[in-house]
Amino acid sequence: DKSMEPRVLQVVFDAHDPLALGEFWCAAAGYVRESPPEPYASWEETLTAWGLPELEWNSANAIVDPSGRGPRIFLQRVPESKVCKNRVHLDIRVAPGVTGEEGMAALEVEAARLVALGAEVAERVGPADFNGGKGWIVMRDPEGNEFCLT
Repeated sequence: DKSMEPRVLQVVFDAHDPLALGEFWCAAAGYVRESPPEPYASWEETLTAWGLPELEWNSANAIVDPSGRGPRIFLQRVPESKVCKNRVHLDIRVAPGVTGEEGMAALEVEAARLVALGAEVAERVGPADFNGGKGWIVMRDPEGNEFCLT
């Protein structure tokens, strides 16, 4: 039954600057910009060949997991700004299986790295009984999208 086969998921971000936000997420998640289609050597060459005006070159961007395991992330330019909390967000699993202060210390190191790239810390939840000794840090990317370090 084909209806029960796994689907390929893609995560889509609305953005003011898809190229810049894609660079942030490449650095945050270890992703790379998707390669241009054959026979083109660069996206600039591709978009020129397709006849896309240079003003539209930053209308979309796609980044991928170089290992092929993670979902493709597609970033599309939109005119409106983000106005409320995300209903869906990404978690970056920095220290899977590490609990307590050791786990929280690993999260703090990663949070500092991402802040240097343009993110901001929104909230810290330390290790406690209610969360199994595993804290997390809620962050916002450079365009305000929430994500968590776990």
